[in-house]
Amino acid sequence: MNKCLLLTLLLVVSLTSQAQPPSFRSYQKLKEFQGLYQYQNRTTLKLAASPRDSLLYAIIAESRYPLYPIGDDLFRNQSKDTIRFQRDPQGKVIAYWVNQQQFRQLSDTLRFPIQMWYPRIGQSDKSYSYHPPIAEQDGLRVGGLQQSGLDSTLLTTMIQQIVKGTYPNIHSVLIIKDGRLVFEEYFYEYNQQRLHQLRSATKSFISALTGIAIDKGLIKSVHEPVLPFFPEYQVSNNSDAKRTITIAHLLANQSGLDCDISDAHAVGNETQMDYSADWVKYTLDLPMSDVPGGKGMYCSGNPITVGRIVEKQTKLSLPEFAQQTLFAPLGITQFDWHFQPDSSSAETYCQLSLRPRDMAKFGLLYLNKGRWQGKQLISQDWITTSLTKHSVVQNVNYGYLWWLKYLNAGGSRFDGFAAQGNGGQRIYIWPGQNMVTVITGGNFNQQSPADELLARYILLGFTNQR
Repeated sequence: MNKCLLLTLLLVVSLTSQAQPPSFRSYQKLKEFQGLYQYQNRTTLKLAASPRDSLLYAIIAESRYPLYPIGDDLFRNQSKDTIRFQRDPQGKVIAYWVNQQQFRQLSDTLRFPIQMWYPRIGQSDKSYSYHPPIAEQDGLRVGGLQQSGLDSTLLTTMIQQIVKGTYPNIHSVLIIKDGRLVFEEYFYEYNQQRLHQLRSATKSFISALTGIAIDKGLIKSVHEPVLPFFPEYQVSNNSDAKRTITIAHLLANQSGLDCDISDAHAVGNETQMDYSADWVKYTLDLPMSDVPGGKGMYCSGNPITVGRIVEKQTKLSLPEFAQQTLFAPLGITQFDWHFQPDSSSAETYCQLSLRPRDMAKFGLLYLNKGRWQGKQLISQDWITTSLTKHSVVQNVNYGYLWWLKYLNAGGSRFDGFAAQGNGGQRIYIWPGQNMVTVITGGNFNQQSPADELLARYILLGFTNQR
């Protein structure tokens, strides 16, 4: 999910500002640290040396985080703690230390595919040529760029720049225009069939499932107060204000609970929540910092709590309810969703993983106001309500777990709706262009180029027609 976590092995600094010049010798030196290691919460992480930029990366739940050397066997993490590697008398790396805690190496025999470091093996940035997507038996119609309104020259330039490395860690770019998938490109080790994590874009799926539960009468309305759904809890910091928090307040990130990822002084802390025994109780126990319905504050505990309410009312796990009411009707047969809001999900954030094609279907469902192949999967009223402004979060208009964003391209404003997550995950709906765009990436805890790609190479093509 979209978090600025102070994980022990993260660094959020641009490659260009601190990366040392690549050299074969430094890469060989970094390979000494490769392996499988112990990590927090009885989990593991991998360390891998990149031949592309001669940096060491921590790989946690398939997410990569660069580590920058500051001395012999010394690296620095995001919180500016020093990571010190330990060697045995023969000089072999056997562990690392951070904050006076040792994490031992479990194996040094891991091998990492070369494809994970380069956008396209064997393809130069000048050799790209467009090919229409291939039809599958997955419910998506396909087509070509001709008469789509998209600028093929701009799209070619975009792919060339991704392959060149100008926009690193872009994993896929897909475009649905006028109901047809007309553009589909993958990079690094990603392909059409591989699931990709959604991080906080998962929240928009929780919104959809809430709407379906309301459509089915399993939840009366978004105006139901939250606390009565959890009679098993003796809630801390209880108050009249807390008792007025509704499902709508959670969906709009207006719960009033003292939880705001952009406020370092907020009591609610996502890292603390992640390692707690019960994320919902952690969230509901927080003190109030505002009235419900007041300031919009980005707090992942809000949608997690909504997800648990859906489970309680449907008497199904959230993935099971999703499979029955959303995924199966959309022809989504492959997904991974461990919705277990406790410390077992500390490194995976209760996030959903899907194929990018299936992310595009979800966007198309919303573009078509809840209809899929002639069937109304989600009521049009819920789609409209979800994509209506209810709050302002981080200076961006916000619906029910959807971002109401706009991008500027060529002096024109393009209004859209976005499910988005850390690393550059984007499912964008563009009603004015009758278009859905999907971008997946691996720029975790750092600025993603996803919006720049959309503005400079996809949306700009429509301004050239005016």
